[in-house]
Amino acid sequence: MKTEGTAEGIERFTSPGKGRGLRALKHYKVGDLLFTCPAYTYVLTVSERGNHCEFCFARKEGLSKCGKCKQAFYCNVDCQRGDWPMHKLECSSMCIFKENWDPSETVRLTARIIAKQKTQTEKTAAEKLLTVSEFESHLEKLDNEKRELIQSDIAALHHFYSKHLEYPDNAALLVLFAQVNCNGFTIEDEELSHLGSAVFPDVALMNHSCCPNVIVTYKGTLAEVRAVQEINAGDEIFTSYIDLLYPTDDRNDRLKDSYFFNCDCKECATKGKDKAKMETRKMNEPPQPETIRDMVKYARNVIEEFRRAKHYKTPSELLEICELSLDKMDAVFEDTNVYMLHMMYQAMGVCLYMQDWEGALRYGEKIIKPYSKHYPPYSLNVASMWLKLGRLYIGLEKKSLGVKALKKAIAIMEVAHGKDHHYIAEIKKELEDH
Repeated sequence: MKTEGTAEGIERFTSPGKGRGLRALKHYKVGDLLFTCPAYTYVLTVSERGNHCEFCFARKEGLSKCGKCKQAFYCNVDCQRGDWPMHKLECSSMCIFKENWDPSETVRLTARIIAKQKTQTEKTAAEKLLTVSEFESHLEKLDNEKRELIQSDIAALHHFYSKHLEYPDNAALLVLFAQVNCNGFTIEDEELSHLGSAVFPDVALMNHSCCPNVIVTYKGTLAEVRAVQEINAGDEIFTSYIDLLYPTDDRNDRLKDSYFFNCDCKECATKGKDKAKMETRKMNEPPQPETIRDMVKYARNVIEEFRRAKHYKTPSELLEICELSLDKMDAVFEDTNVYMLHMMYQAMGVCLYMQDWEGALRYGEKIIKPYSKHYPPYSLNVASMWLKLGRLYIGLEKKSLGVKALKKAIAIMEVAHGKDHHYIAEIKKELEDH
C-alpha cells in the first residue's frame, strides 16, 4: 500500500483493489473534522439566483444584481468583483440569448474549469492531494448513449461560450466532460435542496462505501469532511457516492451506471438491511418471489418516469403519478418499503411546492421512522426530514411537535455539519422565536 502524498491527519495512498484512496494518519472520533476543501470552481444553480450570492453562496435578502445581465446577484461589490473572472463567461452571452440561454449545469461548470485551467498554472488549495487533471474519466467504459449526451454538452458549450473561451479539441473535451460527470459534486442546503455544482479535487479522492465513515457537508463553497464513525490511524476514509436508501442490488446498479464499479463493502456483502428495506405486506399467503420482482421492476420504472416527468408535467399531474404508483405498490409492499418511501418523498416535495402543508406533513410523518431505520447514523436525509417536519409542525401551530423535531435535526447536524455551522444557528433561532 503505497503512500503518495499527505496533508495534516490524512494521506493519499494506493488502496488494494480500488486504486487511489485517502487514509487517516490519526484517530478521529464521531463529529471530528478531518479536512476542508475549497471548491476548485463552482456554479450556483439558475433557480437559486436572487436567493443566494453567486460568489459566496450566502443566502440573504437584498442582494445586488449585475448591472449588465441583471441575472446574477451578489452580497456586495467585493463578491461581484471576486466572481467576475467566472461570471464574464456568461454575462454577455445571457444578454444576447436572453430567455434562450439554457446550458446545463454540467456545461456551465465545465466552462469554468476550462477558464480556470487557462489562468491557473500552479496547484490550487483544492488540490493538495489530487489535481483536476488526474481525475478518472472512465472514457473507455462509456456506452454510446453516454457519449452522445457528452457530445450534446460539447455542442452547447460551443454554442453558449464561444466569445470568452479557448477550447481544447473535441477529444480533450470528451475526456473533461467524462471527468466532471464522475467527479463533480452537488452542493445542497440544510433541507437537501439543490444549490449548485462544484469540483472538490481532494474530496473526490475518497473511495465509496455503503457504510461510510465520513460525511461531506458545505459551508458556502467550502466542503467539510467529518467523521460519522470512529476512525483509527491507518483506516481508509470512505464516503458515499449515492443515496443509501435502496437495497443492495439497486445501489450497485446505480454505482455501475454512474461510476463503473460494484461495491464490496460489508453492507453489500451481507445485504444486512435488505430484508427490512424490502418489507412486503403481511398476508395469509406471502407474495411470490416473481410478484415481488415484478413490483420492484415497476417501482424502478416509475421512479425513472417521475424523474423525467418533473421537467414537463404540472404539480397536480406529478402528484397523481405518486398517488397511483403508491396505490399499486401498496398491494405488495409495506409503507416502510424503500420504494414506497421514495414515492412518498416525491409526493411530499410536490405538496410543499403546492403549499399543501397538511398533505406534506402526512407524507413526512409516514417517512421519518423508516428513514431513521434504513439510513446510517447521522444521515443528512434523516436530518433534513426532521427539519422539514419541524418547520411544518410550527407553521401548522403544532409547536411542541415542531420543537421536538427541530431538536432531533440539530442533534444529527451538530455531528454532520459541526456545531458552529450557520445552519444550526439559524434553526436554533427558529426555536427561540417559537
